[in-house]
Amino acid sequence: MDRNTNVTTYIYTYAGYEDERSLRDLEMRSLFGAESQTNILESPLKIDPSRSPFIKERIAVIFEGVSLQELLKQVSTLKVGETFKVMYVKNGSAEETFENRRSIEREVGLEINGVADIRNPQRIFAVMNVNGRWVFGDYVKSESVWFRHQQKPHSYSTALSTRVARAVVNIAIPDPTGIKAIDPCCGIGTVLVEALSMGIDIVGSDNNPLILAGTRENIAHFGLSCEVKFIDMRDITNQYDVAIIDLPYNLCSVISPDEQLEILQSARGIAKKVVVVTVEPIDEILIKAGFDIVDRAIAKKGVFSREVIVCK
Repeated sequence: MDRNTNVTTYIYTYAGYEDERSLRDLEMRSLFGAESQTNILESPLKIDPSRSPFIKERIAVIFEGVSLQELLKQVSTLKVGETFKVMYVKNGSAEETFENRRSIEREVGLEINGVADIRNPQRIFAVMNVNGRWVFGDYVKSESVWFRHQQKPHSYSTALSTRVARAVVNIAIPDPTGIKAIDPCCGIGTVLVEALSMGIDIVGSDNNPLILAGTRENIAHFGLSCEVKFIDMRDITNQYDVAIIDLPYNLCSVISPDEQLEILQSARGIAKKVVVVTVEPIDEILIKAGFDIVDRAIAKKGVFSREVIVCK
């Protein structure tokens, strides 16, 4: 993740369903160290919007003013060597009609010293009215990478959705620089695919040899690669910065509280930070395993809920 702060402010807009809000907010706290009660977040941190399943777009602020006219004066000083276009980013107010947005786009575009190209611009700018002032800056739209990962050769009905898996990876590894991670109960590889697609150094393992060929095929299907071993996590001896554990819970892998404790004690022995995904309450087991619970969220899908718990 690029955490370059040469540009003073980045503005991120968010989208998502209400039952995703808990997970979205935990991801936001993990990535940015802050939380917004609205669908707009301002931060000095530069994060690729395509990392998150919830971020829609990012504006790197170049100019800002208390009024549109003040902003236009600043924009008029900008010289652009590439072709460009200007987009109006909505803040959700009733005044933002289609006609008003197009009119403001034209006004701003006419002030820029450069060649406009609506169809195939080399650079996209955004204009937005946010938190009481007007801003202008470079625009990046999020790509739904997780959505493409739904189309994989092998899947389980009980596996994490690619959308939730991507958020869980961001919660576990907000800054991948120098981080070595493991998914020691990797199953069919949903978490591995999301992490690898973000350039994260991660390995996987599982104690079910019947699924690992499918796991490796899923990873290779997207042009990715990582080590995937047939090993029980209780036998892992290597050390990692982070472990992501989606506790087994389907009919084929029912585990007792004692087995859960063994798994979590093993996780504490191999990783400094552990993010656990569970369908049942495990706070007592986590504390017994020696963990401190530092944050949490609920990931809902209809009536089905998982808890995402961050431990150290």
